[in-house]
Amino acid sequence: MARTIDQIRASKLPSNMMQFAARGALQVPAAENIEILVYLALHNKVFGELARMTLAGWDEKACLAAASDPQTTREVLDYFISPDNVRPKLLHALLENPSVPEAQIVKLAMSAMRDTVEIILKSRRALSLPRVVNTLSSNPYLRKEEAAQLRSKPSDLVIPPSAPAPAPATEASPAAQPSPAASVAEAVSAPTSPSEGDHTAASDGHDEAVAVYMKDHAADIAAESDKPFQPIGGVVELLGQDYFPVVDSAEISAPPEPGSPASGTAAKPAAANPAVKLPVESKRENTLQKINRLDVKGRIQLALKGSKEERSILIRDGTKVVAFAVLEAPKLSDGEVEKFASQKNVLETVLRQITLKRRFMKNYIVIRNLCANPRTPLDLGLGLMKNLLIQDLKNISANKEVSETIRKLALKMYKQKLDEANKK
Repeated sequence: MARTIDQIRASKLPSNMMQFAARGALQVPAAENIEILVYLALHNKVFGELARMTLAGWDEKACLAAASDPQTTREVLDYFISPDNVRPKLLHALLENPSVPEAQIVKLAMSAMRDTVEIILKSRRALSLPRVVNTLSSNPYLRKEEAAQLRSKPSDLVIPPSAPAPAPATEASPAAQPSPAASVAEAVSAPTSPSEGDHTAASDGHDEAVAVYMKDHAADIAAESDKPFQPIGGVVELLGQDYFPVVDSAEISAPPEPGSPASGTAAKPAAANPAVKLPVESKRENTLQKINRLDVKGRIQLALKGSKEERSILIRDGTKVVAFAVLEAPKLSDGEVEKFASQKNVLETVLRQITLKRRFMKNYIVIRNLCANPRTPLDLGLGLMKNLLIQDLKNISANKEVSETIRKLALKMYKQKLDEANKK
């Protein structure tokens, strides 16, 4: 008896059955269901979009089994390892699967972000393929020390797991402290004893955070050392329209000047005008001027040790190594991350970086804000949707700012959860 996938390829199934197939609702084995969905996603103009959405939310265990099985068809493996569709939790299994061709891994290594680079570096099969190693060596997200290890002996490369944030130095022994580097603008203080006070200990913790970050990102800092501060979205969006008030031409042409003849009677009303807001303007301007004067290293230190206001500006820095430093700040609060997750004027890589921190992903508001943010990369949004509550799924399905794919998947998942709730 012919398999269902063969009937679909021969266009022998009626339209209603094709729709069931695109929803993954056919009574066939899990592996064949995935094969059908991939075929429709790639080749069917009518049901392809529906099949892609179904695949995006498909059962992870079934996908992992297909990704690990050398008998899985080439088309399915190519679909799963494509940079547009790859899921981080499936990637290691795909890289170790001997049926995944080297050319596909090379293509992935060429466009891989930092999280994908780390997974590739942990794959023995990937590191045994010369073309993959050569391509990965030129990836901008590869660190200097990793590139050196790739050139020497790739099989010995060991990547330690990344921590959510650098820990304070109070629990570490002096021998375990990182030595200060010449690239660090401010020298790291020696570890303090508990009797020296909480403020001093916190300061040393921040200094160590700077030293660790500078050491871990030395290659990126060197590559972007000359980049000035350029906020995503521009200065007007950064500070807000209220920062640039519209005033009458008379106010511009005749500002009060101490000691001038014209300032005698007009100076007092001008100074008393509440619309001027001189103290607020001066404070904001000084913060921005302070950041504008700093080079990349100085902005990194400010991101790790500065205030909440300074972090809210630096998260929008167009230089990613500075924006990433904000997410490593010891004083960073959950409320700040919730706000960052909803911002449209940050780099897409910043939103990706948020998802790599386990601490942030335990916060439901962060996940919800990322899903509703039109700036969030499509693959991230699709992967996070399964965590949303039914009301948030409904809201996103009506949010015209996000992509149509996100809206359709949100609507589908909303209806599914609503049906499940009604059955109980």
